[in-house]
Amino acid sequence: MTEPKTKDSHLSVNVWRGGNEGELVNYQVPARENQTVLDVITEIQRFQQPDLAYRFACRVGVCGSCAMTVNGLPRWTCRTHIKKVVDNGQLTVEPLRNLPRIKDLVCDLEPFIDTWKKAGAPFSGSRTRYDPPANIKPDSPLRQAADAGLQCINCAVCYSACDVVHWNRDYVGPAALNRAWTLVNDVRHAKRQETFEKAFSENGCQSCHSHGNCTRHCPIQLNPSESITGLKKMVFKGLPKEDKK
Repeated sequence: MTEPKTKDSHLSVNVWRGGNEGELVNYQVPARENQTVLDVITEIQRFQQPDLAYRFACRVGVCGSCAMTVNGLPRWTCRTHIKKVVDNGQLTVEPLRNLPRIKDLVCDLEPFIDTWKKAGAPFSGSRTRYDPPANIKPDSPLRQAADAGLQCINCAVCYSACDVVHWNRDYVGPAALNRAWTLVNDVRHAKRQETFEKAFSENGCQSCHSHGNCTRHCPIQLNPSESITGLKKMVFKGLPKEDKK
């Protein structure tokens, strides 16, 4: 990979235009110091292609809404500096893989969001607002297991990176199964057994081929592969029990 050396150099950027049927269109963009992929896309939209569709919000690596495919790999574009991904002055930006394309760099997230329900991922509390809060020990094995996967913000990078999702669109995918893992380890969740049964049903965790792409590409360094492995082990061990000591 090479980094532009002068202020007068340009990047040759291929951007997907259209929906599921479309093509890559080339744009020449001035190369600047500390430029991110999102900066490049924004410059194209502002100065060359006003109708270019793409998503972004926070710009600082918090929301995950700017996820796109950059030179073949899913990334948060606001945190991806050009110098880390440009190849001989060339850059290709496409929407996330494994999701329907609405327009340009915007894909339809509904199939991804639906996987959470299929995996039994919605939380169901066992107490009402009138009950005292559950006394959960932060250092208990169950709480630590749940905490390890809690920071997922549904950016769909892992879903896009997953080869099994690419082969089988009915597979619920790593994000939903990671969420299911947090719930089966959360003693406050009233439907732990139901969540496990859904997570292990057809097109659930047993469909994972353990390629590890979800873990490799997670922008916040979660380990969905480990969560899915934990779900598989529960088939033999059963749901973990709360330590009441």
